Amino acid sequence: MAKVIAVEEGLSGSIKSALEKEGYRVVKPGTAEKIDATILTGLDMNVMGMQDIQDKSTVIDASGKTPEQILRDLKARL
Repeated sequence: MAKVIAVEEGLSGSIKSALEKEGYRVVKPGTAEKIDATILTGLDMNVMGMQDIQDKSTVIDASGKTPEQILRDLKARL
């Protein structure tokens, strides 16, 4: 079964394509299904100094990273 990765809207389509090419299933954050990791830009992370934990999946900050770097981080953490 493919790992499910939530990718924040606004991230490059090349990130989604790279993930799908590696066999991951890509969804939008906030879906009702169980996800294995979330990839965010980092721009909206903890702006107010507060944190709401939605699940216990891996979170990867994609800021300034290439799709290849994101894949490497993802593989190392899953």
